[in-house]
Amino acid sequence: MTLYPEIEPYDHGMLDVGDGNQVYWEMCGNPRGKPAVVLHGGPGSGANAYFPRLFDPAAYRIVLLDQRGAGRSTPPASAYDTDMSVNTTAHLIADLELLRRHLDVERWLVWGVSWGSVLGLRYAQTHPAAVSELVLTGIATGSDAEVALLTRGLGRIFPEAFERFVGELPEGERDGNLAAAYNRLLESPESEVRERAARAWTDWETAMMPAPPRSVARYEDPVFRMGFARTVTHYWGNDHFLRASEGDNGGGGSEGVDRGGVVLRDAPLLKGIPGTLVQGGLDLGNLLGVVWRLHHAWPGSELVVIDEAGHNAGAPGVAEALVAATDKYARRG
Repeated sequence: MTLYPEIEPYDHGMLDVGDGNQVYWEMCGNPRGKPAVVLHGGPGSGANAYFPRLFDPAAYRIVLLDQRGAGRSTPPASAYDTDMSVNTTAHLIADLELLRRHLDVERWLVWGVSWGSVLGLRYAQTHPAAVSELVLTGIATGSDAEVALLTRGLGRIFPEAFERFVGELPEGERDGNLAAAYNRLLESPESEVRERAARAWTDWETAMMPAPPRSVARYEDPVFRMGFARTVTHYWGNDHFLRASEGDNGGGGSEGVDRGGVVLRDAPLLKGIPGTLVQGGLDLGNLLGVVWRLHHAWPGSELVVIDEAGHNAGAPGVAEALVAATDKYARRG
């Protein structure tokens, strides 16, 4: 696998984004290089040291951040008293703009994985002048159909794991929005209820990979597990806070939501922004054809499919394609 060497950040800090939140950021690579910002998945996964290895450190000024509630940002989503009402797509987009101005960046390449691709796409649609290029992988668009597939539709493929997943919910909560139902458990005042729900959610996440339940090391950390499950269900249970009538401001609930997908609807707004979509052919999200629809609706985008890869930015073939994309855009200056 062709990756650049691991590097240490040359600068970092905590940015006060309001609402009592401090967002952690760091920079590595060349301080005079082409700016690029990395958007992690989840929501709630946090940044990691793998991401900068997809960029030439001599060519890029690489900015990583932990989105609200994730990683080293405070307050953590894992803490019961953390206010999740101020953690929405609109807030994260505003945070990106605040960070861009704080770092004195005019335009930057936006790199995103999974949920980070949703955030990156919506950011580019609402702030096109700030985005020079997009490089996305594990692509999603945050539509209701995608959430329904991942929480209920895949139950036909993983029936035993799905039975356990649904079985953790009260009987009256098993027929509606499963992410919202789990989020209600994760907001319970009873710590035992929250912990049991977080474990059940991450067991379902690993079953979908697919992997034996509880085989992913990060899910064995109870703090990460709680923050991740709470944040994912918060977003998935609220339509990713994307509304049909929104400009740059999301909101909770289903009123006004474009249930076909706001990001796909607004894909033509990406015209003029070069982009590379790197997708595993075995990514289960492909069952809805979202990445192909996005590619065809986005003038100037490039789609690279790695047949034997799944939903993993580190998979062989995927990593090489991501490096090729960032190398190509580095030459654009």
